[in-house]
Amino acid sequence: MWSIGKFINQVKTEMKKVAWPSKQEIITSTVVVIVTTVILAIYIGACDVVLSKFVQLFIGGVF
Repeated sequence: MWSIGKFINQVKTEMKKVAWPSKQEIITSTVVVIVTTVILAIYIGACDVVLSKFVQLFIGGVF
């Protein structure tokens, strides 16, 4: 049967094996994620505007 104390000791042992990133690696990764998100948001927004105008033109021309 598993005990809570044994589980906590195993968790501590495994956490010591983890290769934690440095502060600079975290900052760099965060900046990359933010920049990528902004670029994708701009791209998707531009596609949305272009496709919306195309649909409006198409629907407006048909009806």
